[in-house]
Amino acid sequence: MNNKYYLYIARCKDGSLYIGISLDPDKRIIIHNTKQGAKWIQQHGGAQIAHTEEFADYSSVRKREIQLKKWSHIKKEKLIQGNL
Repeated sequence: MNNKYYLYIARCKDGSLYIGISLDPDKRIIIHNTKQGAKWIQQHGGAQIAHTEEFADYSSVRKREIQLKKWSHIKKEKLIQGNL
C-alpha cells in the first residue's frame, strides 16, 4: 500500500489547536465539523486546517505528532506561521 500520512493542526473557532493524523486531512476536518470526529473539536466550536505535514509511513507521522503535542501553543503558532 502506498498511502501518505498527514499530520495536521486544526485551529478551533475559540483559537485552540488540535493535532491529528489522517490519510486525508480535508475529509477528516469535515468529519470533525459534522460532530463525528474528536470531541475536542466539538467542544471548541468546530475547526479548520491550519497546517499539514506529509509522511511516508505511520511511524514517522506518529513520532511527529507526539513531538508537537509537547510544544507550547506559542511554538505551534510559529510553526503554522512558517516562523519555525
